[in-house]
Amino acid sequence: MVYKIRIRRQESQKSDSYWQEFEFDGSKNSSVANVLKELNSRTPLKDNSGNIVTPISWECSCMVRKCGACAMLINERPRLACSTFLHTLKGSTITLEPLSKFPLVRDLIVDRSILFENLKKLNLWLESEAYMNRWTHEPRYQSARCLMCGCCLEVCPNFSANGTFAGAVAAVNAFRILNEEQESTHLNEISAEYKKKYFEGCGKSLSCHDICPIGLPLEELLVRSNAAAVWGK
Repeated sequence: MVYKIRIRRQESQKSDSYWQEFEFDGSKNSSVANVLKELNSRTPLKDNSGNIVTPISWECSCMVRKCGACAMLINERPRLACSTFLHTLKGSTITLEPLSKFPLVRDLIVDRSILFENLKKLNLWLESEAYMNRWTHEPRYQSARCLMCGCCLEVCPNFSANGTFAGAVAAVNAFRILNEEQESTHLNEISAEYKKKYFEGCGKSLSCHDICPIGLPLEELLVRSNAAAVWGK
């Protein structure tokens, strides 16, 4: 099947964005990541107007839905390119854009360092030997699966890269530390920062609950983090 691939491109933050279109004649079982790899393998790479263009900049690492690096807007929805297959998308036109909530680097690459900075601001590390409760093993495991891809923040109406609200990705990762920390002073510090940077800023729009590309139980993890940080349960 022949697909039209529309890509929003931009050389840098300071330059203007523009659209380029390419043709992909391949299997409907191809992932978007494989489409991008195939396009960049063309020498030279030409758009649908016959112009020779520079290779498309995008990020990938694992290609098996483990790193989160290939997150982008695919047909206006945040998804992982490696696990989004053409046959799951409607129509023969595929639109690719960078995530809009993070500073642009180039083309489909954005700077998501704010995710990690927010974890630091929440003091999410252990100051004691971890307390392991077998009853919370499963949610702790689910919390650790977070890819830090930013898809949940892309759809969150309360998150901004320049704001103080840390979003669901921080709350999900907070659960493990809140559940394992035994040093009371540090635990109180985490709880105080959690309230300021997540609990008090969440508008409860529930936009993040069904967007996670690996299907994390976001609602359960957020409830557990809220209970631990706000009510000490």
